Amino acid sequence: MRRRTFLVSSAATLFLSACGGDTGESGDAGQAAPSPIAGDENAPAALTFWAWAENIQRVVDLWNEKNPTQKVTLSGQAAGDELTAKFLTAVKAGNAPDVVQAEYQALPTLITNNALQDLSSAIAPVTSAFAEGTWNLTSFGGATYAIPQDVGPMMLFYRADVFEKMGLSVPTTWEEFGALAETVRGKDSKRYLTTFSPGDAGWLAGFAQQAGASWWANENGAWKVAIDDPATRKMLSFWGELVGSGAVLGDPMYTPQWNSQMNDGTIIAWPSAVWGAGVLAGVAPSGKGKWRMAPLPQWNAGEQFTGFWGGSSTAVSASSKQKAQAAKFARWLNSDPEALKLLVEIGLYPAATAGQSSDGLGAAPKFMAAQTDYYASAAKIAQTARGFSSWGPNTNVTYGAFENLMPKAVRDKSDLAAVAAQVQQESVADLKKQGYQVVGG
Repeated sequence: MRRRTFLVSSAATLFLSACGGDTGESGDAGQAAPSPIAGDENAPAALTFWAWAENIQRVVDLWNEKNPTQKVTLSGQAAGDELTAKFLTAVKAGNAPDVVQAEYQALPTLITNNALQDLSSAIAPVTSAFAEGTWNLTSFGGATYAIPQDVGPMMLFYRADVFEKMGLSVPTTWEEFGALAETVRGKDSKRYLTTFSPGDAGWLAGFAQQAGASWWANENGAWKVAIDDPATRKMLSFWGELVGSGAVLGDPMYTPQWNSQMNDGTIIAWPSAVWGAGVLAGVAPSGKGKWRMAPLPQWNAGEQFTGFWGGSSTAVSASSKQKAQAAKFARWLNSDPEALKLLVEIGLYPAATAGQSSDGLGAAPKFMAAQTDYYASAAKIAQTARGFSSWGPNTNVTYGAFENLMPKAVRDKSDLAAVAAQVQQESVADLKKQGYQVVGG
């Protein structure tokens, strides 16, 4: 769940294989119907699956039990950059696995290297199993390249005991959140409402999504980049003002200092994602039973939106000689009721809406057992998540630019919104250098 940086595509002039039409808001307008994946999906097969989710062998075992003529062999891998690099190397060498677990932000790098199969023709049986905003995480230029597996809808965690002791109310808008941050500092100089972590581009992207940003769009074969847009600038200006005034910290997450501050109550709130309860259990054990979860504050009262932070998908290798059977497995893995139940049991929050109301999610996480409606609330929040309408072909460059520039801006307490303009420039320059056509920007 920690920040990831992604590999720069070595194929500088490769294009997304299905970016020839105007994607529009949903990312699929103007596209020709995809060609069906060749082959009989029920034919015998011996599939190889690369994945890093802990204990996912249990789900593979269930598939093998039910599909004895289509055996899947799991190969456990590391996540993030290491898996991306290893998969691309295997593609080049001609020995890539049939199926791979890939984080959403890594998909553009794999697609621009022609490493993934277009699954648009294979998703019809499960289209309605996922919210539209979730499909956006795996769709590029009008084509779908992976089946969503798990998602990280964002929400707000807070120390309920400290809130009660200090007479604080849970904020429902970001305006209230900002005022609350000032109140906390005024009531107890040893406490902060939260920290703004400058080195996690995925966290920033989730906030931008909630604010209504869509950083990339494909228009008639050309890329439009909108990182320096009003929604992103509004979000960054908000956090910049809080950091500049000292109302919130500007220190990174996942450091020994952050762990200590979360554990001892120096920091009493954390905008995170559904998996945050597990992180809190590890870094803030003294807060067991004291933390609660609520929806993220909204930009406008009465709205209900959130963004995504984290998650992964299941994709099929473009070089697989068993694409139809591999696509069948990918669909089953992420939509079958029994498979979803096991995904929950191994610690993933399923992307499929049915999985979010699984029996396995009936009880709250042990760390937050007092909040008995934890997963019921999370499922409602997940339905309000909106991702970008498309990821760009150089998402890795954009993320890297944010993670290079934002820490200095926070240290200097300078205009954080100006960072968006710099990232926009770097992202556009890189697209042009790689040979992509860019409009505007």
